[in-house]
Amino acid sequence: MESAPCRSGAGEGSSSSPRGDPDQPPPAPVRAPPSRYESQKRRDWNTFLQYLRNHKPPLTLARCSGAHVIEFLRYLDQFGKTKVHNAGCAFFGHPNPPGPCACPLKQAWGSLDALIGRLRAAYEESGGRPEANPFAARAVRIYLREVRESQAKARGIPYEKKKRKRQPPASASGSGQSSGGGGGGGESSSSTAAASAVGSRPVGVKALSVRGV
Repeated sequence: MESAPCRSGAGEGSSSSPRGDPDQPPPAPVRAPPSRYESQKRRDWNTFLQYLRNHKPPLTLARCSGAHVIEFLRYLDQFGKTKVHNAGCAFFGHPNPPGPCACPLKQAWGSLDALIGRLRAAYEESGGRPEANPFAARAVRIYLREVRESQAKARGIPYEKKKRKRQPPASASGSGQSSGGGGGGGESSSSTAAASAVGSRPVGVKALSVRGV
């Protein structure tokens, strides 16, 4: 008669263990894979760090300046795929040259500009101070502007930034909302597609192929 309660207590102890499962922490959520932009930014950053290690003499990130960034961009020209005509070339300023020429292939301005944007963000995400960011140096901005202007003349293709249309005021967006809003959405979607196309071009450590646009 006295052993029955003991068996009942043991049974209650064994049956209480499943009820303790809800107290356990839930499994960690599965992280979504990084976006194409984030993957590209990581590859670009690793490529630049590899360039610093291979530099003669080797450079550290703390000693990197805007001049070293410009040197890196010029180094990438050897892997470019955009024909940039020299001033003495018969096709200078011709957007669609009818034949081949001996002018060099370089990195397109659009690719370099997008690359610097990703490296500038990666530098600060890696703990760098914004005021000491070599990718945001004035010398780098001047260099990119000179590349844009020289390539525009050599290729006969002007680079112009598209101005965004202002959205109509909320009070006046009644009947004309479909036409005005539709036009603005079209421009934003096309610019986003162009930015993603430029950003999806990989820069490998070995190939370092920042493709032209």
